Amino acid sequence: MDVNPYALPATTHSYLVRAAESLSEAIAADEVPTRYACAHVAALRSAAALLAARAHPAPARRRPQKNAWVLLAEVAPELAEWARFFAAGAAKRAAAEAGSTRAVTEREADDLVRDADRFLAVVEQSLGLVPHVSTPARARAVG
Repeated sequence: MDVNPYALPATTHSYLVRAAESLSEAIAADEVPTRYACAHVAALRSAAALLAARAHPAPARRRPQKNAWVLLAEVAPELAEWARFFAAGAAKRAAAEAGSTRAVTEREADDLVRDADRFLAVVEQSLGLVPHVSTPARARAVG
């Protein structure tokens, strides 16, 4: 799908900025549950950015409410695998946000930070934007 990055809604840009902020919070977080939750929220905001750009609301008749991951798979079928992946982590995010220190391991949190970072780049690219510099590349540049 060809997208004019200059014609994207302001809400799309806002969600992308907020996704990057959540990703930065995840990277800086010392606590594992916080790192996981912030990374998952970053991915959710990335999905919201794409939905803001591509979704066209159906008429206002009674329709079942769908979560962002279900909508993402419908609006951007090429991202359905990402949607399933992040939907599977929603319960862990909720537990982490509730303060459970056993909800996720350090490895799971670190992996999710990397996955959310990649997903943000995929979303940016699908919106016709230049993807941000990923976390591993930033770490190499600093190191």
